[in-house]
Amino acid sequence: MNYEEYWEKIYEKRDELNSLFSAYWDQYSSLGNWQFWVVLFLFIFPLVLLYFKIDRTRVFEILFFGYTVHLLWAYADIALGRSGYFVHTYFLMPIFPNASNMTASVLPVSFLLLYQYCTNHKKNFYLYAIILSAVFAFGFASIEEYFGLVNFRRGMNQFYLFLIDVGAAFISYWFTNLILKCKK
Repeated sequence: MNYEEYWEKIYEKRDELNSLFSAYWDQYSSLGNWQFWVVLFLFIFPLVLLYFKIDRTRVFEILFFGYTVHLLWAYADIALGRSGYFVHTYFLMPIFPNASNMTASVLPVSFLLLYQYCTNHKKNFYLYAIILSAVFAFGFASIEEYFGLVNFRRGMNQFYLFLIDVGAAFISYWFTNLILKCKK
């Protein structure tokens, strides 16, 4: 195949996949299903909580930290989903990334509120981040798996999610500290 033929084939398969996702969403993940409402709640509730709990004197620093967690987890989730290792089976809409409730809301908000708490109260961020990562990976992800909201495949498991959580939290922390040092 030449260059154009590859891209035509890719577009064709992408259209088929998008059609399949839309049909699946209509039948299993739309407004008439309880899973949709769980996903919507997990998207909206952390953002509402953030509105009331964020330290407005440090809003840009804290949101920068959360944005970094969001980006790291969003890219990790896209890679894991596309390769079939970790798949979110229910989602807000077929055009959005499947895990947008988690990567754009639950994880970033949880970790940024943890960052805010630890920096405001002089607590060890690394220890608390490890604990929160364990809660998400071994607790929350296990509950999601039990209810069929996620699938672990090809050897993926909660321990790997734990490592990704820790990695995203630590890298976000280091990057935020680097930006703060550059600011001074």
